[in-house]
Amino acid sequence: MWPGERRLAERLQQKLESDYLLWYNVPVGHKRQRPDFIVLHPLRGIIILEVKDWSLDNIKEVNPDSWTVLTSEGNKSFKHPLEQAKSYTLAIANQLQLDPLLCQTEARYAGKLVCPYSHGAVFPNILRKDLEARYAQEPGLENILPAHLVICQDEMFPSVEPTDFQERLWNLCTHQFGKPLTAEQIDRIRYHIFPEIRLSVYTHITETEKKQSDKAQKPPDLIRVMDLQQEQLARSLGDGHRIIHGVAGSGKTMILLYRCRYLAENTTKPILVLCYNRTLASYLQAELHNTHQVTICSIHKWCYELIQEYKIPIPHSKKFSNNKSAYCNALVTCVLRRLETGHIPTGQYGAVLVDEGHDFKADWYKLVVQMVDPITNSLLVLYDDAQSIYGETGQKHFSFRSVGIQARGRTTILRINYRNTVEILSLANTFAHNLLCARDNKDEDQPILVQPETAGRHGPKPTIIDFPSFDTEVDYLIDQLQELKAQGRNWYEIALIYRGNFSYGDSFVAQILVKRMEKAGIPVNWISNSQNNLPYDPTKNSVTLVTMHSSKGLEFSAVLLCGLGFMYENEANLAQEVRLLYVAITRATEQLVITGTSQSVFMNRLKQAQE
Repeated sequence: MWPGERRLAERLQQKLESDYLLWYNVPVGHKRQRPDFIVLHPLRGIIILEVKDWSLDNIKEVNPDSWTVLTSEGNKSFKHPLEQAKSYTLAIANQLQLDPLLCQTEARYAGKLVCPYSHGAVFPNILRKDLEARYAQEPGLENILPAHLVICQDEMFPSVEPTDFQERLWNLCTHQFGKPLTAEQIDRIRYHIFPEIRLSVYTHITETEKKQSDKAQKPPDLIRVMDLQQEQLARSLGDGHRIIHGVAGSGKTMILLYRCRYLAENTTKPILVLCYNRTLASYLQAELHNTHQVTICSIHKWCYELIQEYKIPIPHSKKFSNNKSAYCNALVTCVLRRLETGHIPTGQYGAVLVDEGHDFKADWYKLVVQMVDPITNSLLVLYDDAQSIYGETGQKHFSFRSVGIQARGRTTILRINYRNTVEILSLANTFAHNLLCARDNKDEDQPILVQPETAGRHGPKPTIIDFPSFDTEVDYLIDQLQELKAQGRNWYEIALIYRGNFSYGDSFVAQILVKRMEKAGIPVNWISNSQNNLPYDPTKNSVTLVTMHSSKGLEFSAVLLCGLGFMYENEANLAQEVRLLYVAITRATEQLVITGTSQSVFMNRLKQAQE
C-alpha cells in the first residue's frame, strides 16, 4: 500500500463497526478492475473509495475528466479520481442488477438494485481547510470535485471519533434505503463481484452448457460461496511455507483451488498440486481444467512421470507384485535419490500445493520441499490427522521442520465443519470420539489433531439399518436410490460408498452393486484407485460408486454407506477402520444412510453412538 492507503485501511478497521466488510485492491467482475477500497454495509450498501496520495500543491490542473499532477517524473495526466471511482461503482451496480434476486420488486423501483451504491475520493495529504481555500481561489472547482464526495487528511486522524468518521463516510451516500441487506443478499453480492470465491455449481454439466448459461447471464437461484473466514484466509496467503490444519468439511480443498487460480494469474513458472489418491486428483483436475500451467497428480504418478522424463531406470514392478504400496514408495525413493545426485533438477515449480497432506510419509515432504523454486518459496500443505487412512495411523512422530518445512508462525487451524449437518457430524464425532481426542498437540511444528465444530446447519437424522444378508441389503439400497431420485435428487448428488471389493459368493461386492444398479436403470460411475477403473469424472450425471478410501476429499448431498459387514473387526485393524468410517460418514452434506449385516460390530457401535 501507499502510505495514505495504509492510513485509511487502519482507520476503516479502527473506526467502523463489525458489520462492515472491507476489501483492498481486489479485482472485481469479469474485467478484473481493481478499486482501491470496497466497503459493503447492510444498510449503507456499496461504497467505492479511490485514494490519492497527492499534495494540494502538486495538483496543477483539475478538469472534469483528467487532472494534471506534478510527480517525480514531471507533470502527468491522471483520470479524475471521482470519475475513476464512479466507473468502478457503476460497473459493479450494472452487474448486480442482472440478478433478479438483487433487484427491488416494488413497481416504482422495479429492476433497481436492492441497496444503495456510492463512491468517493480520499486525499490523505490534504487538509479540509486547504481544500476549501482552493475552492475559494478557483470558482467552479467544487462543481468538478464536490466537497461531500471527498474525505480529507484531518477527517481520518487517529483522534477522530468513530461516529464522526462514519458520518463522513455516510455523506458519500446520496441515497438511503430503509431495508438492510440480508446475509443471503450479501453473499449474492460477493458471488457476483468476486467470481473467484464461488464454489463449483457446474460440475455436473458440460463445458458447452456452462458457456451457454454464462452467456445467458442468468445466475442460479441457489449460490454457494466461501464464507468470510475462508475468503479472508484464501486472500491473505502469501509466499513462504504455510500449513493449514483443518477438520473434514472445513474448506481446505476449496482454499487450495482458490490459491491455484490466484498463483496461475501471478506467476510464470509451473505450479504443482500433489495428493495421495487418484480420485481426489481427478476431482481437482476437473475443477482446474481451464487453469493453465497447473499440474495435478497423485504423488506416485508424478514420481513415475519424472523417472520417465529424465530417463531413469524404473523400479521393477515384478519385485513388488504383491505389494503395490511398496512399489509406490520405491518410486518416491528413486526420485529422492536422483534429486540428491543432481540427476533431477530441484526448484522446478513456482509453487507446490499438497492436499490431504496427512497421507504423506515424512520422507515424501523432503522430496516436495526441494521442488519449490527458492525465489518464491511457495509451499502450501493441507492437513487433517483424523483422516489419515493409508498405511500408518495418524500418530506420526515427526516435526515439519525436520523434513524441511519452515512454517512456524504461518500455520492456520480451521475448526468449523461446514459440510455436514449437526446430525451427521454428531454421529461422526461420537463414533470416532477416541480417535479425535487421542492427542492434543499444541506445537505448530507437529501434526495437529483438531476437534471439529459444527456450523449449526440441521438436517434429517442419519438412518442406520442392518440386514440378515448382503443380498437383502442390496435390495434396500436399490429402493433407496430410486426413492432419492423420486424425491428430486439428481443422480450426481448421490454416492454409494463401500468398504472394498471383497468377494461375496461367486462375485465381488462392487460388481454386484453395479450389476443391480444397471438392471434397475440407475446410471452408475464406478471409481476406485484401481488402475482397471476409470478415474473420477464429476461431470457425469450418475450415482458415484466409490470405496471409502477413494471417497476422501469428495462430498455428496446424499450418501449411502453400505457393506459394513465386510469391514475388518479384529483389534489390529480397529483404529484404522474407525478412521475409514469417519471419512466416509463426513462425505454426506445433507442425508446419510448406513447399512450392513446385523452381525457387524461397527453397526452396533454406530447405533450406540447415535443414541
